[in-house]
This record gives sequence, C-alpha cells and structure tokens, in this order.
Amino acid sequence: MFHIRTVKTASGAMAIQVIRYLERKRVVVKHIGSAHTPEELLSLKKTAREWIEQQTRQQHLFPPEKREISTLIPRDKLRNLGFRYMFAYETITRLFQLFQFTVLKNRLLLDLVLMRIIQPASKVESLNLLFELFGVKHSRSDFYRSLEKITALKETVEKITIEFAKKQFAFDFAIVFYDVTTLYYESFKEDEDAFDSEGNVIEKGLKKDGFSKDFRFNQPQIVIGLVVTREGFPVAYEIFEGNTFEGDTFIPVVTGFKKRYAVEVLTVVADAAMISFDNVQKLITHNLSYIVGARIANLKRSQRETINRELIGQTQIPELEKKDGVSMCLETERGLLICDFSLKRYQKDLKEMEKQIIRAEKFVKKNTQGKRIKFLKLKKSRKKEKIYEVNTALIEQTKLLLGIKGYYTNLLSQDSKLTNQDIIDQYHNLWQVEKAFRIAKSDLQMRPIYHFKRQAIEAHVLICFMALAVCTYMELKSRKSTKKIIKLLKTITDARLLNTLTNEEIIIRSEISPETRRLLDVLSLSH
Repeated sequence: MFHIRTVKTASGAMAIQVIRYLERKRVVVKHIGSAHTPEELLSLKKTAREWIEQQTRQQHLFPPEKREISTLIPRDKLRNLGFRYMFAYETITRLFQLFQFTVLKNRLLLDLVLMRIIQPASKVESLNLLFELFGVKHSRSDFYRSLEKITALKETVEKITIEFAKKQFAFDFAIVFYDVTTLYYESFKEDEDAFDSEGNVIEKGLKKDGFSKDFRFNQPQIVIGLVVTREGFPVAYEIFEGNTFEGDTFIPVVTGFKKRYAVEVLTVVADAAMISFDNVQKLITHNLSYIVGARIANLKRSQRETINRELIGQTQIPELEKKDGVSMCLETERGLLICDFSLKRYQKDLKEMEKQIIRAEKFVKKNTQGKRIKFLKLKKSRKKEKIYEVNTALIEQTKLLLGIKGYYTNLLSQDSKLTNQDIIDQYHNLWQVEKAFRIAKSDLQMRPIYHFKRQAIEAHVLICFMALAVCTYMELKSRKSTKKIIKLLKTITDARLLNTLTNEEIIIRSEISPETRRLLDVLSLSH
C-alpha cells in the first residue's frame, strides 16, 4: 500500500513523497516535488495520487469529481515532446466518414489518401510522415502486402463517389464530362508486353512511350481517362497504356460507365481529340448523346467558307462587336455542327496569327526551317537547294475561321427545346475536367510515377483518385484552394508535454480560429 507523505524541508518548502511501509520501516518510493505555495501543494498531491493509480491501480477513496481539479505541475517535471497536426488528421478522417470511405475497412489506404492530400510524397516517405506528423504507424511491408486488396477496391470506391455525388451535387447521370491526361515516369525504359507460349499477347506493358501532355516525350507514361460531373466532381477513371491514342479511350470508358450503372440516357461532353467518324457511329450505336469539340480547320473548303459567310463575312472589327455570340448550324457526316463567333476569341486568334506570320517571315529571310512555324513552307524548286516562303494560302484559310469555334452534337435532333447556346454553354463546362487534372498534378503531385509494377501503379492512381474526390468536394463547398484549406487546418496544432513524474503525455491544442470553424461548417463538419 502506497501513501502520500508531506514533510517540511530545511528551506521551508513542503516536500511531497510517495512512501510505503516495509517491516514497519518507512520507504520513500517516489519524490514528487517541493511546494512553496498552497496551489503547488494541491497540484503535487494530485500528481502523487495519479502516480499511485498508474503504478498500482490503487483507486482513491473519493470519486474523481470530488478530487482537486488543479492541473499545476512543476515546470522542471515537464518535457517538451514537440507538436503534431492531429486536428488536420481528424478533419480529413471525418471527411472520409462523410464520404463513407470508412466502409472499405482499410485504414492504411485511407491514411495514404490523407497524406496525399496533406503532404504528397512517395509511399515510403508518406509512411514516415504519418508517424512524424500524427503518430500513426504503418510499415513499408504493410503497404506491399496490401496492394492486391487496395487495387481490388476500385469498383467499390467508384460506387461510393457516385453515391456521394448524388447526395451532395444531385448527380443524375444526365450529363458527364470526359477528358484524358498523361502521367510520366521517373524512368526512361518502357514495359515489355507479356506473351504466352504461342506468341499471343496476354498482358500489355503499361509503361509506354507516347504523346505526352507534360512534354516529357523521352520518358514512358500511362494515359488516364477521367469522368466528372458538371461541377467537376470525379466519378470514374480508367488507366491505359502510355502509347494509347486518346481518342481510342473515349468509347471504352463512356460505354463501360453507361453499362456499369445501367444508364438509359447519357450525354457525354468531350474535346475535339475524341471525335472521329468511327467514334460518332459507336456513340449512336450505344444510344449516347454527345457534345464534342470540332476541328473546323479540317472541314472541306466549301464548308469553311459557308461558316465564314454565315458568321463574319467581310465585316470589319468595329462591326464585329454586333456579331459577338452569333451562332449557326451545319449538317456534316459527324453529326450536326454548331459554330459560334466570339469577338474576344477573334482578337486573340488574330494576334496569334500575326505573331506566327512575323516568325515565318524571319525564317524566310534566313532561308532556314524552324520547329512549329505554322506559316512557313518549302517552295517547289527544280534545283537541289531548299527555298522557304510564307504560306499565304494557309494564312487566307486561317482568316476564314478567326474567332470561330465548332461543336458536334446530336442533342438538337432529340430535344427541340434546346438552343445552340445551350450546347455551347454545356461544352464550356469542360474546363472542370482540366481543373481536376490540375489539382491532381499540382496539389496531389500525381506525377511523376516512381512505381514499376502494375499493381503498385494501379494502387497509386486509386489513392490519387480518392484524394481528388475529397479535395474537389472541399474546394466546391468552401471556394478555397486545397493548399489554403490544408494550411488553415495545420494552424491548429497539438503541443505534447510529458509529465516525467507519472510518464503521462499531456496534449494542449491551440485555439480554433473563427475562420476554421466556418470552414468546418461549410464542409458539414460542425466542430
């Protein structure tokens, strides 16, 4: 049995000790400290009781509510253990609960998603940061052992995000937006295809050279196709080999999405790279409505002249202001083509054309070839020498379509209430996909990819997709960037102090600011 002893010291202070009696002799077990004031005396006695309870589970005679509530601890008995960002961890975890990601029952996956949001890093570094910033421990082997389980969750994760989109953004499958991007590797070697004994390809290599949107043409990559709602909230994605043409991803992703969720009527919006005569036929076959950007420069000359005559003709710039926003329709083999004129776009196109003409003229004077010089061409000559000249014919063709943009669609034939402007407005929402890619590549540092095996790559993309969904929700609700949100959450820190007498860790959290409380409210996370 332990007892608390108070004894006066030579200096006049009151020493607090924990003692016990052994064979009628008093033994000092623990010296708690010396008090010089009544407040310090009460605090040291409380510390002594806590030490006794911790060491021996010996409960105090009185219930806890009757004890002294003083929390004074001698300063020399405290040790600073640093601080952590548990508030940020708790907030993101509560967002996972809001999304229903917790039904996945994979804490390691959620913690890696959390780190991708808070401080993107490699998987190994993320595991280190989880312990450093939050005291959460996972081993490297845990991650590699869990790869198969993580990649198997893709379909479940997709369903969860769709249900969340329905609840938060009233998503009803009526319209989706599609685009692709590329993610390059920190490597210069492609994956080889796997063949069976008869020479048939059984698995294509994922890491391949291809057209890079990041201008990393000397590094292999993968292609990602992303489906988002009109708000830009991600609901589905697919991974393709790095040498896949982006137009070839369009039909598999969209038709697969329609089939998985048994959608009867679906409109897909995509950019001009997705359209081809073959793709249009497949869209119609699968009963899909579409709004796709058009490359009107590739139209027949007669069609380009018709568009020019309808929208701008020989009108000069002062008079073009009256034509700003004018649109027209033209039947083509790829569906109905809607074209509209924008004065702002015209001025931008004109400026760019004049700049390209000046560049071409410089190279003509030098009689040399340059890269990406639009209006430069090689003059026909019987002699072996090369002579360059300005491509005046191409300049005239370009002038026909200044300020004009086109959109293919089959929606107007299905709904007579729709107008040209409705189609144009829907297409302009395609920037939401581009924004999603910017978040993924910038805030979440989705690339470069450091993994080599397919499973690890698939797990990486899944982690980034989940993080993108959470970040998009936060940005849509708060109208703040992900960086600003995380910076705000990290202003709330937990100071960690160790009571060396009881070996108890004391957490002191900084005050939550009004701005942070407002953020929690708009995220439906009342504090």
